[in-house]
Amino acid sequence: MVNYLLTRRLRWGEPDTLSLLRSSLNDNIDATDNEDHENDTPPPYFTSDTPSRYISITQNDWPYSVPPEVEHTVIWTKVPIFHPDLISPSVAPRIEQDGMWGFTGTSSPPPSPSNLLSCLPALADWGVTKEKMIVSGKASEEEQVLLSRAANCVHEYVKRRWEEDKWETTWFVNPPRLQSVPGLAHIHVFAKPIV
Repeated sequence: MVNYLLTRRLRWGEPDTLSLLRSSLNDNIDATDNEDHENDTPPPYFTSDTPSRYISITQNDWPYSVPPEVEHTVIWTKVPIFHPDLISPSVAPRIEQDGMWGFTGTSSPPPSPSNLLSCLPALADWGVTKEKMIVSGKASEEEQVLLSRAANCVHEYVKRRWEEDKWETTWFVNPPRLQSVPGLAHIHVFAKPIV
């Protein structure tokens, strides 16, 4: 699957013309960024300024079950998202366990994870039970600061692409143990236009 994505599906630095699903967000790709860069050294990790030649933005070919007004976009990148320069060793195990996530374009808090248990009966056919769930405890204030700092590069990229006065987003980066395409860094973004 990784070979197919790298050689056929992903359009590094170019708009996604292969997806049957379309985004209502205009793709502003910097064409000058895709000129000859043979001797180019990629950045060490993903930031809000990562050159577009290291990024492919697609509508998810296998979108989750979301309302029709919500777009499920995947930001693929050739550079790592999880990187030791960004992640304090004290929260690295937590990020390896839980991944990273964030919200933009909303001033109200996201739904509480405490509601999750009420959803479990709907997942029973897939073997998801409370006993099988791996849940991290509440982060301390210091850990919360370090987790936010680790996720800041992705958060700023999402805010820049989906302007907060026009879009409400939820984004996440799965921990390596849950990544559907291990070895190819990617960010899931669920975006809904603000009306």
